[in-house]
Amino acid sequence: MKLLHELLGTRYPIIQGGMANIATGEFAAACSNAGALGLIGGGGMHSGEELRAHIRRCRELTDKPFGVNIMLMHPCADEFAQIVVEEKVPVVTTGAGNPGKYVAKWKEAGILVIPVVAAAVLAKHLEKTGVDAIIAEGTESGGHVGEMTTMALVPQVVDAVNIPVIAAGGIADGRQMAAAFALGACGVQIGTCLLVADECPIHPNYKAALLKARDSDTIVTGRIGGTPVRVLKNRMSREYVRQEKAGADKMELEKFTLGSLRRAVFDGDTETGSLMAGQVAGMLHARRPVAAILDELMTGCRACTQALGQLNV
Repeated sequence: MKLLHELLGTRYPIIQGGMANIATGEFAAACSNAGALGLIGGGGMHSGEELRAHIRRCRELTDKPFGVNIMLMHPCADEFAQIVVEEKVPVVTTGAGNPGKYVAKWKEAGILVIPVVAAAVLAKHLEKTGVDAIIAEGTESGGHVGEMTTMALVPQVVDAVNIPVIAAGGIADGRQMAAAFALGACGVQIGTCLLVADECPIHPNYKAALLKARDSDTIVTGRIGGTPVRVLKNRMSREYVRQEKAGADKMELEKFTLGSLRRAVFDGDTETGSLMAGQVAGMLHARRPVAAILDELMTGCRACTQALGQLNV
């Protein structure tokens, strides 16, 4: 099996998640320089020119491979799709939709196309469009989530397609990375564990909340209404779920979430902000450089796979 770093030209078989409002050009460059594939998250950007500026800033700071994540429901998705071609971005990951109408154009430009899926049926459909790999993201992840766990999802996606599969969701240390390889993945995408990196641009209050979190301190808002998002428990998320269960309509619920991610990321509002985080938040114990987080992940993975190789089962 070809591992992810061989496909991407990176040091490690790791992709940094393209988190909206967080995955800036500077943060992507820091992750690429540390050995992963850094991603610029287009989800929180308001214009094509804003995305272009982040791409160019990333290029100023690294000569390593990097990519852009495009949320296909974004109103600027068509413009973003053209800009990644013009700027010769090496890799594009996608979420919240089907990238089929862009794939031929991106492939012609030499771009590796890697959509995120939450179900094997979608992975099988996307393989037919000519994408290069699939990110199978389990419900343990932070932000927008599906229903299936990583443990159940990844092997079913691996069995459904004949292209490389990257595991995402619930991966913060070497044991979990080794498990992803055991499930048939060629590499991993990580997000939550990078939020406490020194280079991550979120507000210090957000980082402090993550470091205080325990294993059961995340909650999914919007599950009843079909827009599930995993966040840390706080006043906003608890009240959202309470109102949702009481039958509040989408307009009422939107009052809680409108601008809430930006309040968390930029203002450090830990009470009414949306502190997106995965279930591994309880495994975060200290702020460290990105390089230290990735090195520990790889060292732990190698130790785990070596120990498993000695098992006589």
